[in-house]
Amino acid sequence: MSVERRHSSSRRSLRIAVAALSLIPILAGAAGVLLGPAMLGKVSASVDLDSHFRYLSGVFLALGLVFLSTVPAIEHHAARFQLSGLMVIAGGLARALSFWIHGAPTLPHLLGLGMELGVMPLLMVWQWRVARRDRGRVD
Repeated sequence: MSVERRHSSSRRSLRIAVAALSLIPILAGAAGVLLGPAMLGKVSASVDLDSHFRYLSGVFLALGLVFLSTVPAIEHHAARFQLSGLMVIAGGLARALSFWIHGAPTLPHLLGLGMELGVMPLLMVWQWRVARRDRGRVD
């Protein structure tokens, strides 16, 4: 397979991966906006905690839409993609702090932690490589 064909295949695969993974924050964010902390099950929350949860869910929803907006020309949206990725990693580090202070959360939150501190950095490297190759600097 030629270098250009491999690059085209990598770019297409990255677009598919990012489009699919963008659905996680979009759907979870929308559920959090609409349901508040109740989306986690039988959770009792103060008015302030409900407000904060819904606010952060709106941010999460918007972040998913930002990632989705990079998909059509992902090789040209490096700054947007990388900054959004850093936001995800920052959230993952905050979640890791909670894990350290309070112990392990439920499985969905552990999976989120894996996405934030494992998958996201890998996607950032993949996007960087695709963007770099698109500028004519083939590895």
